[in-house]
Parts: sequence; structure tokens; C-alpha cells
Amino acid sequence: MIEVLVVDDDIRVARVNAAYVGKVPGFQVVGEAHSAAEALHQMEAHPRLDLVLLDHYLPDDTGLAVVREMRRRGHRTDVIMVTAARDVSTVQEAMRHGALQYLVKPFAFAGLRAKLEAYAELRRTLDGGGEAEQAQVDRIFGALSATSEPDLPKGHSPTTAELVRQCLLAAEGPLSAQEIAERTGVSRQTAQRYLKLLERTGRATLTLRYGDAGRPEHRYAWATRG
Repeated sequence: MIEVLVVDDDIRVARVNAAYVGKVPGFQVVGEAHSAAEALHQMEAHPRLDLVLLDHYLPDDTGLAVVREMRRRGHRTDVIMVTAARDVSTVQEAMRHGALQYLVKPFAFAGLRAKLEAYAELRRTLDGGGEAEQAQVDRIFGALSATSEPDLPKGHSPTTAELVRQCLLAAEGPLSAQEIAERTGVSRQTAQRYLKLLERTGRATLTLRYGDAGRPEHRYAWATRG
């Protein structure tokens, strides 16, 4: 069984998330915490802990501060951020500190289940040990993002699709392909290609904004939560 710690400042939300985890085969919740200090205490109390579902907004510190302190203490426990924090800087810092995935609130059970199932598959792949060929390395790095999107057409990268998805999720409103390109570092043409794919599959919504010249600008927003 994969042992999970659920961390959220709201007791009711923590209980709901814990109930969600309990519905996914192979996972069990071994503790709940509602502050940064309590989360770190729970980690010390459960040395075999595998995964932390971590909120960012905690009453005594941030989730990112918890991750930094975890690593300082030598805890190698995996982290999935589960939070309402949507600013790109927080998402970026979570990635830099080793969070495996970032799930934006609010979300449905299906959204969390997909992340947990992908995490379980990643664990099975890594537990096999040995040496990895490039194809296996690609599967490992794309494992947690690939299940979040529909099957990608040939020539589309799960990593790029996830980058565009996270950018849309973190945005306060609809974005143009140029804005996506500037925030992610991909070309405008690449951003446009992935945005069109997300829009065709119902994962993003398209709106038009007319400027002074009368030409419509295509703007995209994430269509679902979870």
C-alpha cells in the first residue's frame, strides 16, 4: 500500500481529500495535518510515508516552505501540490523543489484519482530498477502528465502539453497563444498548436477579443477543474 499524508488548512477539505484517496485502490491515508508544523511532525511520525498531498496556503507557513524543510531534514517523500494557488511563480517553485504534480482547486474526484493512478504507475516503473532506455525515460518523465490529457496525436509531446496546461490553470483569465509562449518559453506556433488541440478535445475554451483594428484575437482558458 502507498501511504499518504493529506495536508490542508481546512479540516473539511482535508477529510474530503482523504476520502478521495481512500477510494483509490492501493492507497491508504496514514495521517492528516492542518498546518506546516503538524505536517512536518506527521512526517517524523511516519518514516515509511510515500506521498504528501500538500496545500500551499497553511496558517503558519507555505507548502513550499514545508517542501524545503522536508528536503533539509532528508525526507525523500514524494509531493503532489493540491492547492488553490494558481500563480505561475508558485507553480514554478513547486517544480523546482521537486513536486511531482500540481493539482489546482477546485477539482473533482476523477482529477485526483488520475494523479494517484499515474503516481502508482510511476512507482511500479521505478521499482523495477536496472537501466532505462530513452523510451522508458520518456515514460517516467511523462507519467504524471500523460494521464491528465487525452491521447496525444503523433508529434505532440506530453511534457509540452503539460506545460501549456499548467500555464492555463495558473492564469487569472484567458490567454493568447503569444502570452502562453512568453510564459512557457515555447514558440508562438507551438503554443497555438497545443491550444488548438486542447480546444478540440474540450479541455480548453476559446473566446474572441476584438481590438481596435477589428481583427479578433483568439484567447484560451482551461475548461475543467480536475
